[in-house]
Amino acid sequence: MNEAAAKPLETVDITKLLAYLPHRYPFLLVDRIIECNGDESCIGIKNVTFNEPQFQGHFPEQPVMPGVLLIEGMAQTAGALCVHAAVAGKPKVVYFMTINNAKFRKPVIPGDRVEFHMTKMNRGGRLHECLPSAWGRQRLDFAAPSTPITRGRGTKGSSAEKNPSKLPLP
Repeated sequence: MNEAAAKPLETVDITKLLAYLPHRYPFLLVDRIIECNGDESCIGIKNVTFNEPQFQGHFPEQPVMPGVLLIEGMAQTAGALCVHAAVAGKPKVVYFMTINNAKFRKPVIPGDRVEFHMTKMNRGGRLHECLPSAWGRQRLDFAAPSTPITRGRGTKGSSAEKNPSKLPLP
């Protein structure tokens, strides 16, 4: 029997997420990660509630989760996946670099539980390309390929690592 197939899927609770990511309320957009398969894939969970600050001004009469926050939630899930895989070494800081062909299918509203499905597609040095999708109410809400970049915390790096705007376009 293949050892990789026998390995149980891991979960990442909020305490570990706070250690992995620099984000804090109200900008931490992942509540936990389930079904973490090493550094290959995971599912980030966001429980959307009406009392979140974005709903005060984003259509208060008919609240809708802003698409940019869905993208950020996916980027945070991808970042946590990269950091979780690198726990044996130093923790990494992850920068979200690009998103291609973003398509929003259905609105996400308070009461929804959004699942950020993240599958790592390519890994080249410090660049990791992921295929994300967001699911809520048993339907696909969003899909797009994205690319985060990682670098070590507190380490000296290239000028492109110090200023992500100087990174080459993929």
